[in-house]
Amino acid sequence: MNRTVKILWAIALAAIAGYAVLYVRQDATDNGKRNIVTLGDSNAASKAPNDKLEKFEHHDPPRPLPEMVFTGPEGQPLTLESFEGKVVLLNIWATWCAPCRHEMPSLDRLQQQLGSDQFEVVALSVDRSGLAGVKRFFKETGATDLKAYVDPTTKLLKPLKVEGMPTTLLLDRKGREIGRLTGPAEWDTEAAKEIVSKAINATQAD
Repeated sequence: MNRTVKILWAIALAAIAGYAVLYVRQDATDNGKRNIVTLGDSNAASKAPNDKLEKFEHHDPPRPLPEMVFTGPEGQPLTLESFEGKVVLLNIWATWCAPCRHEMPSLDRLQQQLGSDQFEVVALSVDRSGLAGVKRFFKETGATDLKAYVDPTTKLLKPLKVEGMPTTLLLDRKGREIGRLTGPAEWDTEAAKEIVSKAINATQAD
């Protein structure tokens, strides 16, 4: 291998090493199969966690969400109405999604710090392994304050217009969407807690 070829290989390997995955998009097809598309940004590694929150989209007025049924931590069927009266940070994720795995500890810390009868982080998995897989994942990652919620059918992705995972929706006390972020973030930063706190305080005043 001559010197020129070696240099070209070195450049190619450096480019691959610098590539950072931001999030995974999952498209559910009519036959139930999943097409997984990984999206990336070569500058992602240099961005601060708060930079991603700049893409958080606020909705005014709030947007109603469709009816949806998923499974709660004890295997019971739940809907978003089950959380009426609380502000909810609804995180759509999966154990096979690497960015989801990366951001999960920050969601757990957010629940530790702000979780109450006024607010809850609802980390809703679309894993086909069901509750057992989610609970195993929480144990592996040390998530102690999050409850296991799951939709193994993945049917909620289309009505919720989830284009990539993770996707996080901020809901008011009536279960309406007041904000959304597609892609991972650090949810226990001051910037993130400010977004959540404003939602709690605003809905308390309604």
